[in-house]
Amino acid sequence: MNKLLAKLVLLFLASPLLLHAQQPDFTTENLPGGESLPAVALKTNLLTDLTGTFNLGAEFRLSDYLTLDLSANYNPWTFSDNRKLKHFQVQSELRYWVHEPFNGHFLGAHVNYTNFNVGNLNLPLNIFSDLKDHRLQGNGYGVGVAYGYQWLLSPRWSMEASLGLGYMYLDYSRYECHTCGKKLNKNNKHYFGPTKLGVSLIYIIK
Repeated sequence: MNKLLAKLVLLFLASPLLLHAQQPDFTTENLPGGESLPAVALKTNLLTDLTGTFNLGAEFRLSDYLTLDLSANYNPWTFSDNRKLKHFQVQSELRYWVHEPFNGHFLGAHVNYTNFNVGNLNLPLNIFSDLKDHRLQGNGYGVGVAYGYQWLLSPRWSMEASLGLGYMYLDYSRYECHTCGKKLNKNNKHYFGPTKLGVSLIYIIK
């Protein structure tokens, strides 16, 4: 799990350099239909896809500088060695674009909700050390801010890299084993740190 997380972070950090080197000279002026600004786009987070998590997002233009980004993630799997990353998450983010929507730099403010059932994981930075020997099941509620950049690859396709930091309140029960066992206690945790990490493939609908 640590190796996978390290690869995801490296891919995120390298994505701006890779995309800048391959980016053609597209602007929103040559999008389909002659529209100067896109209105709706669908997206998937490639980093989340690598963890076996189903995810889908949609972004809607609200004005010449604002968009609303909505996304949902779902992971129902139990992996080898009984590792669990089961969760359902929804997130809403309001974005301010420095130049124009769906092109270039943006700043965002987001809220999210997560229902999780996770265990037998070894996370970096000693986050949730209990996960090595216990299963945690509960809910998380978060807020955060984000920075990102979007590249137009063609009249219909774009790529986006984004990073979010913020706060989450986690309310969960701790169990003594990964699949069953007695509930040991009910706990809560105040988490400060990364709240989102994405390299997303985007399809512009209109």
